[in-house]
Amino acid sequence: MSSATDKNAAPPLPDPLRVPVADSHTHLDMQSGTVEEGLAKAASVGVTTVVQVGCDVRGSQWAADTAAAHDNVHAAVALHPNEAPRIVHGDPDGWSRQGAREPLGDAGLDAALAEIDRLAALPHVKAVGETGLDYFRTGEGGKEAQDRSFRAHIEIAKRHGKALVIHDRDAHADVLRVLKEEGAPERTVFHCYSGDAEMAEICARAGYFMSFAGNVTFKNAQDLRDAVAVAPLELLLVETDAPFLTPAPYRGRPNAPYLIPVTVRAMAAVRGIDEDALATALGANTARAFGY
Repeated sequence: MSSATDKNAAPPLPDPLRVPVADSHTHLDMQSGTVEEGLAKAASVGVTTVVQVGCDVRGSQWAADTAAAHDNVHAAVALHPNEAPRIVHGDPDGWSRQGAREPLGDAGLDAALAEIDRLAALPHVKAVGETGLDYFRTGEGGKEAQDRSFRAHIEIAKRHGKALVIHDRDAHADVLRVLKEEGAPERTVFHCYSGDAEMAEICARAGYFMSFAGNVTFKNAQDLRDAVAVAPLELLLVETDAPFLTPAPYRGRPNAPYLIPVTVRAMAAVRGIDEDALATALGANTARAFGY
């Protein structure tokens, strides 16, 4: 089978952007090849900065170490929403990255949060996240642990003056409610924005950044394109969430930061603006959101 049709093959390099942008959310530790190779490939098409995001204690430590070693990598550290009930109950409840383990209870969650707190104080760690709520995989039994973890991450972000990166899946109303109850950090990013245009207007009024991934290119994602159209330009970000959510026409193949230009061009088409103008805004917005 040729690489052009192999569903496991990396998509080809897109035409380079003329104005450099950042991938505001990626998982280099889950991608093939070395970090250096991935960064060089991204830079060759105008993606000159990435935010490496941790989803558990080990991944957050790796993110912090990687950011310390590379000037163009910034770290975000957190327990993913599905990680919190996994720690407390020992049941992955659909969380598939590492599988089940012994339950550690609330004390285990407290210990994990303490390590996230320690990492969040590091200067090359620019954000706390991805945190939030995920009702797609976690059932009723895991909601309490998710809620407690989410609120703790909000407090950590505010205390350290770091951005907060939100994971919101099938939980829009509760995520917005908790942010209101706790008081959102000054810089809050909805990673892989999954709401509609109405929610985008709510986020805009609150000053939340909205980061769009490759799924904005999917045929069934009109709600996301409607949100791109109405979100204020100064609150837009772009991301890969690689290796997931590879943009069309490469959906299902491995994603990586070098594919950001595909999504940037799709967003520019939705808004009816020049890709250079959008890239300029995205670059400035990401630096402002993450404080680098």
